[in-house]
Amino acid sequence: MNDMTPWITFALIGLGTFAIRLSFIEFYGALRIPPMLRRALVYVPASVLAALVLPAVVFKAGQPGIDWSNPQIPAAIVAGLVAWRTRSTLLTLAVGMGVLWGLQYLGV
Repeated sequence: MNDMTPWITFALIGLGTFAIRLSFIEFYGALRIPPMLRRALVYVPASVLAALVLPAVVFKAGQPGIDWSNPQIPAAIVAGLVAWRTRSTLLTLAVGMGVLWGLQYLGV
């Protein structure tokens, strides 16, 4: 393995990712998407966000588990309730981070 192999790999993976994303943007109007798939695609952003956020909340020190001494769990629950009731992204972020910082300040 020479010094260029990782860079070539990164470039090919980047091009592949770009091509996949571009195909959805470029061909969206040209292809006929079935109504059932179109309805399912509405839930993709929420599921991707959950897949990104949940491990960060649940894993404490690299170990999975629901431990109520982890201040991220109550903060995430409060943020989820705020998001559900207000539908405001900015307020959800502010309240969630405020609760997290408050719990960390209190030593919970």
